[in-house]
Amino acid sequence: MGKKRKHSEAEAAILEKKEEEVAPERPKRTLSGWKEKKDDQANQTESTTFFRNKEKVLVTCSRRISYRYRHLMLNVVDLLPHCKKDNKVESKSSNGATLNELVELKSCSSCMFFECRKGKDLYLWMSKCPNGPSVKFLVNAVHTMEELKLTGNHLKGSRPILTFSSNFDKDAHWKLLKEMITQIFGIPKEHRKSKPYHDHVFVFSIVDDHIWFRNYQISVPHNESDKIARGGLDKMTLVEVGPRFCLNPIKIFGGSFGGPTLYENPFYISPNQIRALEKKKKAGHYVKKVKAKTRRKMHELDNPLEADEFSEMWKE
Repeated sequence: MGKKRKHSEAEAAILEKKEEEVAPERPKRTLSGWKEKKDDQANQTESTTFFRNKEKVLVTCSRRISYRYRHLMLNVVDLLPHCKKDNKVESKSSNGATLNELVELKSCSSCMFFECRKGKDLYLWMSKCPNGPSVKFLVNAVHTMEELKLTGNHLKGSRPILTFSSNFDKDAHWKLLKEMITQIFGIPKEHRKSKPYHDHVFVFSIVDDHIWFRNYQISVPHNESDKIARGGLDKMTLVEVGPRFCLNPIKIFGGSFGGPTLYENPFYISPNQIRALEKKKKAGHYVKKVKAKTRRKMHELDNPLEADEFSEMWKE
């Protein structure tokens, strides 16, 4: 049995161990708390900070909007889980003040405003609030999901892959539109209402100075065990889901829903002018018919028929 160590020897051994272990310096305490700890935390947060997309889009429409355009707006709302809906707004108050207040109240950074005029024409405003820029589009070739009845289907709330045609890199105004569309239609990563999947594609292409929108599902072949077959990624196909619409840019403004004009489309013709031209064409056809009738009457008066000698033969 070993001998017990004396009490003084045990204390000396403990002191030697403590001296070997280097203790951290105690931070200075101030009235606002521990000074050095806060600095360390600030340095750590600065080193770990990264860009977080907190984009929120307000989607609203004007009063007296038709049912087809309302269905299109609801289809867009279903595609964008990071958007917020609001009540209808009067078209006359679309000068920016009312909409900017709504965007601020909803704590959003962008706005999509569907404005319907005369129950026929649909205009789409895309704006970065409150400082701009903003774009006004004329929406043509509208086809909602209810009308198309396509076979494609994707998970609701999933994040899309945005693709643009090469025409967007040619001119400055197309580059600006591409950036605005990317910020509005791009769903933020790890959004609470979005799903962490990429199972559909938003396609924006420029044809005849119009932006055509299409939505496709990414379809991958699966085995019976719900596993992707070998080489399945090479056999991926795109199946259209909908909706479809075409955007004709009218003007780009420097502010939110107004301001200095940055770009104006020289090829834009308003729907009112198109309808007026069609009425003139119809009126021209009627005028031609009236002139032809008058010419016929004048010809008959100038060239009367000779009296028939047998015209009074059977009269008694």
